[in-house]
Amino acid sequence: MTVEIESAPTWPADAQVRARPVFCGLVAPDGSEIADAPLAARQGFTGALGETASLERSDGAAEILVGMGEPAELDGEAFRRAGAALAGAAAHCESAAFDLSGLAGGKLAAVGRARALAEGVLLASYRFGRLKSDPKLPALARLVLVGPEPAAVGDGIAQGVAAAGAVAFTRDLVNSPADELTPAAFGELATEHGAAEGFSVSVWEAERIAAEGLGGLLGVARGSAEPPRLVRAEYEPASTPVATVALVGKGITFDSGGLSLKTADSMETMKYDMSGAATVLAVVGACRRLGVGARVVAFMPMTENMPGGRAIKPGDVVRIRNGKTIEVVNTDCEGRLVLADTLCLAAEESPDAIVDLATLTGAVVVALGRRIAGLMGNDDRIVAAVEQAAGRAGEAVWRLPLPWAYRSAYESEIADLKNFSVAREAGTLVAGLILEEFVGATPWAHLDVCGAAYSQESTGYLRRGGTGFGVRTLLELLESYVPLGSPAGAGAAGRKVLR
Repeated sequence: MTVEIESAPTWPADAQVRARPVFCGLVAPDGSEIADAPLAARQGFTGALGETASLERSDGAAEILVGMGEPAELDGEAFRRAGAALAGAAAHCESAAFDLSGLAGGKLAAVGRARALAEGVLLASYRFGRLKSDPKLPALARLVLVGPEPAAVGDGIAQGVAAAGAVAFTRDLVNSPADELTPAAFGELATEHGAAEGFSVSVWEAERIAAEGLGGLLGVARGSAEPPRLVRAEYEPASTPVATVALVGKGITFDSGGLSLKTADSMETMKYDMSGAATVLAVVGACRRLGVGARVVAFMPMTENMPGGRAIKPGDVVRIRNGKTIEVVNTDCEGRLVLADTLCLAAEESPDAIVDLATLTGAVVVALGRRIAGLMGNDDRIVAAVEQAAGRAGEAVWRLPLPWAYRSAYESEIADLKNFSVAREAGTLVAGLILEEFVGATPWAHLDVCGAAYSQESTGYLRRGGTGFGVRTLLELLESYVPLGSPAGAGAAGRKVLR
């Protein structure tokens, strides 16, 4: 990461700038008006969340006021946004210190406050600069969090570094050019990452993929000169696992649309179509650092979707691992083909639950925009668990139904189903229903991150490019995972779903 973060009970003498939290109305954490209120107000500073003001103290020292918003709303996302604002305001100096001492209480313990603040600082400081001759990186290299409970704050910092590091890892992969991060290169990188972070990785090449009956993955790969890969990663906790959770991430390293070719402007960012696979790999890599108690098995189908001479054609039929056949109506709906195979593999692990993450449909962008992911599934328990984890992580999701009445949209006259509804209605819901055909009775949740996985602007702790959306949600889910069949995990809803 770009910034080293540490804890200390007192102000470090060598900090170039000191940062203080301020609440709305220019109120200090102790409830009094801040001494520099008139000067701060002249800069337009009100204490609103994410605002900053730069001051010079009487002794010549630099000071930054960081807006924390309303005290009653001081949750994890507030600390992340404050951390991002601090990183931006202090980007010109090499070292800074932030006063945590007056922020005890509220919704978060010291560990949570430090973790969220560290995440905000690190994510806002992220830059993908390795391909630039002059990347212009922020100068901030060291941040000290000052206040009581330095041991707990230190633990929170370590957790924040692990989570933000996983997000940065994902962003790096998503931002890498498609000619560099091919399916084969992704497999090699996954193997290296597993060796470094203590989880096992196996990579299937085309021959093994064919032998295992992954007809959807092979079909999509036919048009590309780059051979496909299936990456399987497994994390085993040190103690007896509380459960097995399976993760699946879509890994289209470049999506041209195949013979159902996208327009030129639609292809500009299509290197990001492997965001799901990058997210899943990063999550498995962070599990040991964060002490995840569940066994995690992840599957990542990797291929390009290209219009080569052998490319799959509209009207062709592929056979998925579980024997079901899919008529390919639109080759640009390739995600559901590769996910069908890997959801079958995930279900064969007999996990407590499956969660898949994919840049699946443009329809979800129309419905929810670029900051919110669509969430759906076949079991209220796992869908609710993902929704709650997203809330703690500060990643916005919106629950969508899977209406049985819409199943007729993908009926095929020549195969078990088709991969696209020509009616072009409820595209996100129809895609979710197609995926549901391949999970069997396993509790399953699906995140469509087509909009949220890539940002067209830098704002807050997001940077233009890959966002790493979903990493923090999945880590929150896994760190506090409760088996769905236990009294704490079953809930009253059971398998009731929005239909």
